[in-house]
Amino acid sequence: MNEMNMPNWLKQRAFLTPDRTALVFEKRSWTFAQLYRNTLKAASALSASGIQKGDFCGVLASNKPETIFTIYALQQIGAIALMLNSRLTAEEIEWQLLDAGASHILFDPFHERKAAAISGIRSISIADFPDGKPFTPRETFVLDEPCSIMYTSGTTGRPKGVIQTYGNHYTSAEGSALNLGLHTDDTWLCAVPLFHISGYSIVMKSVIYGMEVCLFEKFDAKRINESLENGDVTIISVVTAMLSDMLKELTGNYSPRFRCMLLGGGPAPLPLLEQCRQKDIPVYQTYGMTETSSQIVTLAPEYALTKLGSAGKPLFPCAVKIDGEEEGEILVSGPNVTQGYLNRPEANEQSFQNGWFHTGDIGRLDSEGFLYVLDRRSDLIISGGENIYPAEIESVLTSFEAVLEAGVTGVPDEKWGSVPAAFYVADRPLSSEELAAFCSEKLARYKVPAYFIQVDKLPRNASNKLLRRELAAKWRDEYAH
Repeated sequence: MNEMNMPNWLKQRAFLTPDRTALVFEKRSWTFAQLYRNTLKAASALSASGIQKGDFCGVLASNKPETIFTIYALQQIGAIALMLNSRLTAEEIEWQLLDAGASHILFDPFHERKAAAISGIRSISIADFPDGKPFTPRETFVLDEPCSIMYTSGTTGRPKGVIQTYGNHYTSAEGSALNLGLHTDDTWLCAVPLFHISGYSIVMKSVIYGMEVCLFEKFDAKRINESLENGDVTIISVVTAMLSDMLKELTGNYSPRFRCMLLGGGPAPLPLLEQCRQKDIPVYQTYGMTETSSQIVTLAPEYALTKLGSAGKPLFPCAVKIDGEEEGEILVSGPNVTQGYLNRPEANEQSFQNGWFHTGDIGRLDSEGFLYVLDRRSDLIISGGENIYPAEIESVLTSFEAVLEAGVTGVPDEKWGSVPAAFYVADRPLSSEELAAFCSEKLARYKVPAYFIQVDKLPRNASNKLLRRELAAKWRDEYAH
């Protein structure tokens, strides 16, 4: 079978629409022709530093134009970008670099100290690329070839490196365009990290669509609202916490030019969606993961309230099914789904079966084919033969006025095998009786936590994901009788 080739994306884009704006950052902007020139300059410097086709290169950098030049430069060389979560410790980053067999770590000035703490891997600053010899980029991209690697946060054990090919990124962009439509004047605001698939995929869409990206170094609700009110952007990717902050800061209305708020990171609470509807904000809820190169299921705004809590239906080239009668593990397939995890044959054997990727998430499909994501399989509590999803209890607890955040885990019980224990952060002392009474109104009896423990903070990883296994360990160490 012949390998599928495409013309080098950035070179092709700079040829097709050289004068179109590609990137805006603060008060500066670059056309695609300028972006290509900056990328070739970066590729020349990186190549002169010894980076070759097939090398894995860690990228430890903020949302800055230099980071985007670096991402594209690695593609010109044929090296693979290992996007590093800058919130991780130097030790965690070093583990990922060694696990991937990375040849270099590329860092910006803000992360210089962290990069310096990593030994045994050559480091290169991307702050300012010197002028070097003219660089000849490769002519084609092979769709089956790895383009990027991102380590999943790993709810159990060590994180795993997800291989994302050029074909994965291309079909992800294609599926999104078939869903949202493509306008020649689109501008996508990127305030999510470039080291996450949500940010990286915007950079890929930019060059594939010929679309302007408005890059923000950090999330700033006030400044982002201004961009949306002024009509500077048409699309933005957010998670619930970002949207909530934006609504708190919002005084006017968003421009009619703004057409899509792409919401990931779990279902949004009803009051938030109702607020968006009152303000005519077009929210598209999504379900996706690093392994699917961004969204794979999306809910159109017209269903935001009638299909409350649903992530929607699969994008055009994708399929979703449930491994079970009514609810069970969510299985996905499509050309945007990863080929597998780097150096993890056992995990690949478990995750990929008969053409379907096993997500590890629990969900159900309604009669019309809308997906509802219920919880992570690894966190499922089985109590007296009943399945209990911690996220459902956490959602109820956080709707109690004094509870700021909550985490639920299963703890051993002689009678039931396992029962839920709730750890929570609150703005005043609360009694277990008060919380149990509140939960009893909203949850089946077997779902009401047997224990309520007030704590100062909940354990989270660098991606701000709740670590329920650490709650289980805390219970064993401190509260088990």
